[in-house]
Amino acid sequence: MKKFLFVIAIIIGIIGLVVLLAVLLTPWMDRWRTTPEERSLELPGDQYNSDPGRVANRAVTINAPAEKIYPWIMQIGADKSGMYSYTWLENLVGCKMAKDETIHSEWQNLAVGDEMKMCAGDFAPPPYIVIETLPNQAVIYGHKEKEAWVDVWQFVLVPQTDGTTRLIARTSTNMTGGMWEVIRPISFTMERKMLLTLKQLAEQP
Repeated sequence: MKKFLFVIAIIIGIIGLVVLLAVLLTPWMDRWRTTPEERSLELPGDQYNSDPGRVANRAVTINAPAEKIYPWIMQIGADKSGMYSYTWLENLVGCKMAKDETIHSEWQNLAVGDEMKMCAGDFAPPPYIVIETLPNQAVIYGHKEKEAWVDVWQFVLVPQTDGTTRLIARTSTNMTGGMWEVIRPISFTMERKMLLTLKQLAEQP
């Protein structure tokens, strides 16, 4: 009995530590590589969830013009180029993921209402829905509940004067508290990898 209680105490302690780290790291995760100006910038897609419970901004500088980055964003999806993240980890948890890192013309015709799948197999979270596409400017995905957007994922391209482009990923969500706080570090880790992969792909010759 004592051994059982000891194991339970360890499990509770680990969960508590994860939650504590998530809370402490949240400010850093939610502004990763962004400037104060970018975090306050009004971006395409902000209007779809005007009063979110949480907003996260993450960004990378890409040494390429927006028109070279945009096609890669259009191909996000488990049944297309994948999520540009840790495919081995996604497959490990049963989330079958494609990894096709070539541009396909047939994947460049996203339309409002199309699904962006998070997993290609039967086991899958609800797919994102395409809310809006602005050629060479932004692709906006979201989740809807009762005709209202409760989770909006924006990929926005901001050209710079030196010829580079800032790719800003902004999440405006009402999904907060409880398990969402535990999931947050995992979500950040996966999105960070996604942005770095998009940078690598767009910068290749």
